Amino acid sequence: MTEAYDGRQVVGMDLHRRRSVLVRMTEDGRKLETVRIANSPAALRTVIARAGEKPRVVIEATYGWYWAVDVLEAAGAEVHLAHPLGVKAFSYRRVKNDERDCADLADLLRMGKLPEAWIAPPEVRGLREVTRYRHLCRCRHRVRYAEARIMPSSRAVCRLQVVAGVKTPA
Repeated sequence: MTEAYDGRQVVGMDLHRRRSVLVRMTEDGRKLETVRIANSPAALRTVIARAGEKPRVVIEATYGWYWAVDVLEAAGAEVHLAHPLGVKAFSYRRVKNDERDCADLADLLRMGKLPEAWIAPPEVRGLREVTRYRHLCRCRHRVRYAEARIMPSSRAVCRLQVVAGVKTPA
């Protein structure tokens, strides 16, 4: 279902790890095209090129959205990042699929009701990744520290029982 349309288009994108779904529609809500693509910058550029000049694109803030936003912005798209908690109502729908999610994201953007998240510039993204990794390392350290403090005490109890000649029930 591909139609020629000269006006400005709205594109909803559902990004996954290996593939993505894009729905192109007009400003008045008429669906023009639904496309499934492999996640590659070349495939995304090809589909966005069909959306005309300066399309409005909405993508949900999921893991790995950085590359897609960079490609879309380089292609001249006006990119909006949907806040995951704001579109949580999608999970309560009876019919859930990628195409519906894309169309709903595009509709929210089209009507001006999209809950948006901040798109961090590339230099800030790197700092955020380092901060997240540091937090992860600190959490892991706390767990290991707690395990190290617990382990010797349980071993010490076993050693004391052996030295004192106390038999433990098997």
